[in-house]
Amino acid sequence: MEDNSNNAHNVLTAYLNEHKLRKTPERYAILDAVCSFTGHFSLQQLSERMEEQYFRVSRATLYNTMELLLKVPLVVSHSFSQHTVYESSFLRPNHCHQICKICGKVTELGTQQVETVIETMKMKRFHKESFTLDIYGICSTCNAKLNRKRKKIKEAEAKSAQKTVGGKTPANEKSKAKSNNNNKPVK
Repeated sequence: MEDNSNNAHNVLTAYLNEHKLRKTPERYAILDAVCSFTGHFSLQQLSERMEEQYFRVSRATLYNTMELLLKVPLVVSHSFSQHTVYESSFLRPNHCHQICKICGKVTELGTQQVETVIETMKMKRFHKESFTLDIYGICSTCNAKLNRKRKKIKEAEAKSAQKTVGGKTPANEKSKAKSNNNNKPVK
């Protein structure tokens, strides 16, 4: 991780020099914390990681630095369901995710086949740098829960159908008896 962090530092330093921005210890500490994550993280998790490393930064510094890292781009943001998460894009700029529409679980997928297809695509007047592919569906856990619910509903319908004898239910019998009483001639 040390080499990755140093390389990320070099990329950030080049960007800061090019845009005549200050090289602050906070920016590099936040970048180190970002590089320490192996997957997605929220700003809250990043803030907690910074505190664990005994480097406190204000919320404003954290937000502003993340905006900067998104521009470099050393970080990529993803909006899943109702929350935004971030991920280091330094070593892997391309991302494929499968996202469960029921529970919101996000799983990172290998992208080699997709990368090959996208790399060979010809795009008019456009230079591609990276991509994110989000595939929405239902995870196996939620699918199993849905199947159990469906099975219970079918079983309940089957029991209900068994109680019905020749289309007659106890409720139907009572209503027929009432209507038969109403059809008797009045004396």
